[in-house]
Amino acid sequence: MSGRLDGLDLARLFAFIGMVVVNFNLVMGAPIAGNAMALGVAQGLEGRAAASFVVLAGVGLGLAFRERVNYALLFKRAAFLFGIGMINLLIFPADIIHYYAIYFLFAAWLLTLNNKSLWWAIIGINLVFLAGLLLLDYDAGWNWITFDYVDFWTFEGFVRNLMFNGWHPVLPWLSFLAFGIWLSRQKLGEVRVQGVMVAGGLIVYLANHFGANLVQQAVTNSELALLFGTAPVPPTPLYMLAGASGASVLIGACLLLAPLLQKIRLLPVLLPAGRQTLTLYMAHILIGMGTLEALDMLSGQTIEAVWLASLTFCGAAIMFAYFWAQNFKRGPLEFTMRKICG
Repeated sequence: MSGRLDGLDLARLFAFIGMVVVNFNLVMGAPIAGNAMALGVAQGLEGRAAASFVVLAGVGLGLAFRERVNYALLFKRAAFLFGIGMINLLIFPADIIHYYAIYFLFAAWLLTLNNKSLWWAIIGINLVFLAGLLLLDYDAGWNWITFDYVDFWTFEGFVRNLMFNGWHPVLPWLSFLAFGIWLSRQKLGEVRVQGVMVAGGLIVYLANHFGANLVQQAVTNSELALLFGTAPVPPTPLYMLAGASGASVLIGACLLLAPLLQKIRLLPVLLPAGRQTLTLYMAHILIGMGTLEALDMLSGQTIEAVWLASLTFCGAAIMFAYFWAQNFKRGPLEFTMRKICG
């Protein structure tokens, strides 16, 4: 197995494209009408693309620190991501990078666990969140009409958002990272394992989806029905299962697809973007959303316009990353993080 599993970079690219669609859909008005298939795919990506991104982060950490956990490097990169995320928050309230920083801090613990303990951690993290969902006010801080978090910039509100009821809260999203670390310890280079990831993930995803629908239809209490939802808000155990199984399908499929794309010489064009996702994530906010604002497209748009804008930006991002990689080993932000943190 080569030093890098190219399918993982391919999966990062597809997860990034999914996040662009979700975020552009959000800022362009989250349309509820238009082409049914385009609308359904965009809505289906909500919470799934970002979940895959976190699982892939866990895989990356697991592979990077397979032999030894470099705590100093881990903490420095967490501090760098937190700083970038806090700057990004001033522009885009649904930022995920500052959550990543906290995931990295907890990774110092998760990376030391054996496989059995990782699964116990995943179960425990979700049980703690579920207890909080039952005992605490999940709506605290939120204006669900405008999606504003009214006390975000207070200490209490910031910590509550970060740990419990933000867009990607540590509880329970940390379990996605733990699942990724567990995946990194499997024989990802073997076709058999890749096939199991796709088939097993798909079976679990579909069973979870249909089972959740049946339970929700049977439960008459609307608040109780929320506990059996697969939507990302609130991130119930069934949503976490949907996100993890969906990530398994994506990663397994990309690992299987990479050699085929290599044969037709398309893989080298796509991989640089998968290796520069931090840079491209920031670019889709600063440049992508900035352009949408300049074009007066931040509200009232159709789902077709969302897809056109998303795919146009992602196409440009892939081309930028490809040509940048001809001269530089890492993307601009990836280079900066390596320079500062080591």
